[in-house]
Amino acid sequence: MRMTMTRSIRTMLFAFAVMVMSIAASAQVRITVGFGPPAIPVYEQPVCPGDGYLWTPGYWAWDPDAEDYYWVPGTWVEAPEVGFLWTPPWWGWDGGVFLFHEGFWGPHIGFYGGINYGFGYFGEGFVGGRWQDGHFFYNREVLNVNVVNIHNVYNEHVTIVNNSHVAYNGGEGGITARPRPEEEAAEHDRHLGAVAAQTEHIQQARSNPQLRASANQGRPPIAATARPADFHNAVPAREAGAPYHPPVNRGAEARPGNAARGESRAAVHPNDLPAVERPAPPNTGNPKLDQKYQKQQQKLADQQNKERQKLQAQQDKEHQQLAQRNASAAEKQQVEQKHAQQTQQLQQRHQTQRQNMQAHQAPHKR
Repeated sequence: MRMTMTRSIRTMLFAFAVMVMSIAASAQVRITVGFGPPAIPVYEQPVCPGDGYLWTPGYWAWDPDAEDYYWVPGTWVEAPEVGFLWTPPWWGWDGGVFLFHEGFWGPHIGFYGGINYGFGYFGEGFVGGRWQDGHFFYNREVLNVNVVNIHNVYNEHVTIVNNSHVAYNGGEGGITARPRPEEEAAEHDRHLGAVAAQTEHIQQARSNPQLRASANQGRPPIAATARPADFHNAVPAREAGAPYHPPVNRGAEARPGNAARGESRAAVHPNDLPAVERPAPPNTGNPKLDQKYQKQQQKLADQQNKERQKLQAQQDKEHQQLAQRNASAAEKQQVEQKHAQQTQQLQQRHQTQRQNMQAHQAPHKR
């Protein structure tokens, strides 16, 4: 789904090049940037660590604090549900800026910009494997699978039409693909966002300065990992997908308002918040109790993520309503102030919930 923006909205996007926006739940847009990401680097795929793991390809994400793109390494992730597949995130040119569309889990592969991420994701659909009788079967033609450990495999030759390493859709030099009917239909499926392991993986990538495009010039030293967040056993990029030449004034383009002058900026929307904090694994000395506590922690984290998504969807809807009626700058500012207050209240409530759980799970002295 594409958003139609008026000239005033496009101008605002240039001035505020990092904004939280959204379209359909299956293709959320979190941020916008004034210049495109580097090309997809060339790298080898680690061996699949076990049956039931699905490949999630690496991609370039944006860090507004560092004013830079950073590489999120490709990795193997356990599917959250039997029959679910991963649709990768992607960058698209729209209204004079690059919009980031979130990836998602679902029963069918959706549109991911026509980007060739490799390893079965060659621009449309997924040819790396399929679900059958409750098990995932791996296509050894495109996935690195050890048949000694995994027996549900098959060989199916794949012809790759799109050999480009370009990492964005639309704009000058971008991929020109458009959603196919089956990809548009996939938007109406039930979807899940990134699982906890993926979120941790993304946060670790963001905190690693070596993965920033300005440091590696499009050739990240950690291009892929066998398991999420396991950066010690990593595969480096063999080469950059293309020379990387970011604009000299990228900082001025990519940070809004006071942040452009180096001042701190409070979160305005739930998507501006850092990932939901995960407490240290319980260690009571009782394995059954530790397992119970860990499930409680996971349940709380999932609940808080859902509440973030619900508030974000509500705020995104209000953004769209403002754009449709060409609201004044004063009204937009008032709505953003309300959003900031809602987000901060949500953050405080979630922090209190985590603190209460930690206090409840803490070992009690006798």
